[in-house]
Order: sequence, then C-alpha cells, then structure tokens
Amino acid sequence: MTDEGKFPVETAAGVPVVAVPAELDITNAPRLEPALAEAAGKGHGRFVVDMSRTRFCDCAGLYVLLAAHKKACADGGCLALAVADQAVLRLFELTGARSVVPCFTSLEQALAHASVDGSGDGHAPKGSVTVSRPGAAVRRPLAS
Repeated sequence: MTDEGKFPVETAAGVPVVAVPAELDITNAPRLEPALAEAAGKGHGRFVVDMSRTRFCDCAGLYVLLAAHKKACADGGCLALAVADQAVLRLFELTGARSVVPCFTSLEQALAHASVDGSGDGHAPKGSVTVSRPGAAVRRPLAS
C-alpha cells in the first residue's frame, strides 16, 4: 500500500495484480475495493490479488475479496488469490471461502490460473476437488 493508502495495481504476465500489505482488516479493506475494480477493468475481469505478504486478514477483508470475486464471476471474469501464509489460508478454509475463491500458494500459480488464455475459469483449480461435510468445505488435491 502506498503512502496515500491506495493499493497498487500492476501487471504481471499480462494479468493485473493487486498487491495487499501484511494486514488486511477493517482499517484498510474499504480502500482495497477501488483497486480491485481497477484491476478487473484492466484485465477484462480476470485478475490476481497478491496476498503473498499478508499475514492477517479479518472479516472485513474477506468480505471485500468475496464481493470482488462474485462481481468478477458475474461479469464473466476470474479473481484468483495468491496466499502464502497458513493462518490466512486457514481463515479461507474455516469460512468456506476457499471452496469459492481460487486460492494458490504462489503468485505464479495464481497468474497461470487467471491468464487471458482461458486456462482459469474462476472456479476450483484443475487437479483439486472440493470435499464438503457439515460445517466445512475443504479443497484437496486429487490423488495421482
């Protein structure tokens, strides 16, 4: 995030990428929304949110990300997340958001999913399966 409190939108491998700081919470989540809208516009609805440096995300951040994902899908696009921190991934798993929003452990994987060649469809990545049971939804890799 810059000094003005804006989230930078850059392009990597032809895909818009929004960089998120170490913490995404109620104090800065509302400022993420315009950056997500900008990224969606630059990438024809396909973009990546780089949370590789993010160590904390609260429900306000989760809400903004889910709303952006819903809009991207409604517009025929795709939002993919690059999330490296296990605590942040756990938030997505516990809330069921990980079964809705494509999450990857590296920026490169998220970029490949959201690339304009159509390899990403806004849903669970190929090679994974969503397992649902009462109170939980967990995405697990398919056995080889």
